[in-house]
Amino acid sequence: MQYVIAFLEGVITFISPCLLPMLPIYLSYFAGGGERSVGKTVKGALGFVAGFTVTFVALGAMAGTLGGFLREYQTAVNLISGLVVIVFGLNILGVLRLNLFKGSRHSVNTDNMGFFSAMVFGMVFSVGWTPCVGAFLGSALMLASQRAHMAEGMLMLLAYSMGLGIPFLLSAVLIDYLKTAFNWIKKNYKVINTVCGVLLLVVGVLMATGTLGRLLSLFS
Repeated sequence: MQYVIAFLEGVITFISPCLLPMLPIYLSYFAGGGERSVGKTVKGALGFVAGFTVTFVALGAMAGTLGGFLREYQTAVNLISGLVVIVFGLNILGVLRLNLFKGSRHSVNTDNMGFFSAMVFGMVFSVGWTPCVGAFLGSALMLASQRAHMAEGMLMLLAYSMGLGIPFLLSAVLIDYLKTAFNWIKKNYKVINTVCGVLLLVVGVLMATGTLGRLLSLFS
């Protein structure tokens, strides 16, 4: 169940206001200019997804390991993790205004991006855009730390990366057919943000009270 939550957080990250509008630009990098080749675009997108997945999984390993060291302080870990996620939720809802989560929009000169250069680009993305994806990435990392095991932390962030990466790859294949869907999402960002913020608040409260751990144990 916890992996489903992490996967959904990845999907929500994909449709976030600071990431989705940049999707056509990223895909144009992978296309390399000129007439768009689906094969070339997908190859670049695969490299990009592999790049940020490596970084996020490494972060998951660190979070899980740290959680393992703090196992004897599990109540405190639950409380702090939950409060952090609640802050993320309040920021998404606009109750708090934290500039920490404002993404940047740096241009990238990539006229002919191959798989490995796209992979490096994905690693750079995962670091440079952490403020943009920070709320849901942070929530996934808090979940990973609560599992208190390196392997589970890695799997948690792998699920998150899949939630972010699968829609990205589908978009690389179907970009010409998804304009209407993207436009609908952009027009309804306010509703989407509200739903996302409430989701984070609920997860945060469950984490802080230890209820989430008990619920997840029922599915393990």
